[in-house]
Amino acid sequence: MQIHSGMMRDMYDVPHFIKTLKYDVRIVMSVPKITAHGKSKKLRAYKIEPPRDAPVTWYRTTALEKLRKYGAIYLTPFSHRLAEEIDDPELQRLRCRVNYHALQFKPNIMKTSSDIVNKLRSEGHFMSIHLRFELDMLAYAGCIDIFTPKEQEILLKYREENFANKTLVYKKRRLIGKCPLTPEEVGLIIRAMGFDNTTRIYLASGKLFGGERFMKPFKAMFPRLENNSMIGSGKLEEDNRGLARSAVDYMVCLLSDIFMPTYDGPSNFANNLMGHRLYYGFRTTITPNRKALAPIFMDMEEGRASGYEERIRQVMFNTHFGAPHKRIHPESFYTNSWPECFCQMKAGNQADRCPPDNVNDVLESQFQNKEDVEAEATNQTDSTSSMETGV
Repeated sequence: MQIHSGMMRDMYDVPHFIKTLKYDVRIVMSVPKITAHGKSKKLRAYKIEPPRDAPVTWYRTTALEKLRKYGAIYLTPFSHRLAEEIDDPELQRLRCRVNYHALQFKPNIMKTSSDIVNKLRSEGHFMSIHLRFELDMLAYAGCIDIFTPKEQEILLKYREENFANKTLVYKKRRLIGKCPLTPEEVGLIIRAMGFDNTTRIYLASGKLFGGERFMKPFKAMFPRLENNSMIGSGKLEEDNRGLARSAVDYMVCLLSDIFMPTYDGPSNFANNLMGHRLYYGFRTTITPNRKALAPIFMDMEEGRASGYEERIRQVMFNTHFGAPHKRIHPESFYTNSWPECFCQMKAGNQADRCPPDNVNDVLESQFQNKEDVEAEATNQTDSTSSMETGV
């Protein structure tokens, strides 16, 4: 495997990635050169486009055949190119080792995130909220009726230019839970759950569509808001896409006492965070059931607000809050890797048992023995080749 992505090198701690996975896969920084007819040249990777949610068999047949034929292959695109449900627990565990151990942001991002968390914690517990209310998500969802005619025009134009042409009806989208929650609705939910205006909140979001008009009600309910503007200038190597600040948002949300995603549809940020928090000790996560909440908020839009707080509480207190639960379709493996990625203290199956405390020493010994065997085999091959050349 070769580290190829520029974003990978810019955002992540590559040496840590390689070191963490060295017992699973050999990773190189560049494709080796090959010698043919006395000339040395760089091996060119053959490009393959994996099908979406491809089964493991595709990689063990089609991809492997191309690898053997060309010596190197380049898989692109690579997002969602392996089926989530795999009947191989060890491959699923490898996914967790990659996502939750090997992938680590660069030291400056980790340090900045830690500084923010420490500052927030110095004043007590805090909640983080991923507020997904940006132009692209709203246009994708097709929930535009709450906006002004001018704003609707902008959303429709963006949708036409970037997404498939579909006729989307606001009420129907709302009732099936496809509309992102507004900032005010998020505030009403957490207030109904018992949080008051002293609650300290870290807000992870991009540029909110509609601006201050939508944030004003939320700020009135919860004035103690913070965001990545706490970072200050000069602490991060800025990039055009704001990825470094998004990485800080991710880490602060991961380490917060409570995390609340407001739209977990096609949002890798929210889905990965929910899975990450569950993996690291079932940390409290409040996941609004937008479909169950929709009738409540639609009644409020039409002036029928009586008893709304009790109705919201009944919906919200019927969730998992990050506790272990069986994954049921369409819930994603990346959102909930239980039970595959969790060892058992008293397991009937050896593969499910928790590793020994000295697992790194055991792996290192096995790894070293494997390298010694490979080195000896290489030496024998070289010796044989020399003898044949001499003859």
